[in-house]
Amino acid sequence: MIMRLIHLTVVVALVAAAAWVYRVKFESAGRAAEVVRLAAEIRRERDAAAALRAQWAELDNPERIQHLAERNLTLRLIDQAQIDSFDHLPERPAPSPGDGPDPIGALIAGWSTADPGGPAPPRGSVADGADALARGGRP
Repeated sequence: MIMRLIHLTVVVALVAAAAWVYRVKFESAGRAAEVVRLAAEIRRERDAAAALRAQWAELDNPERIQHLAERNLTLRLIDQAQIDSFDHLPERPAPSPGDGPDPIGALIAGWSTADPGGPAPPRGSVADGADALARGGRP
């Protein structure tokens, strides 16, 4: 009787092991199919990216851009008469009587770095950000 119980236990264990192996094989086949599908999708995406890079290179071609500029823009060379020196610029017009003092100009003049004794700009002001940018930092 004990032998039959051992045989029955071994048969049940073999059936359970076979079922487990079949389940693992089925899952691995599904995962292999998913790997093949993902590899094909990656290949399609790489091909599409290569096609877009080739199209960009064609559109970015300087000869093509030059041809389009010559065909579509009415550009002319600069005439020597268009260039003048600062000596020939008219003087700045005098402020009209209705204009009061320039408050922004006065603030900027007061914040000048040439005048270290001048009033400091308020924290978080435009001048504060400009100083930080001039030092290479963030405002």
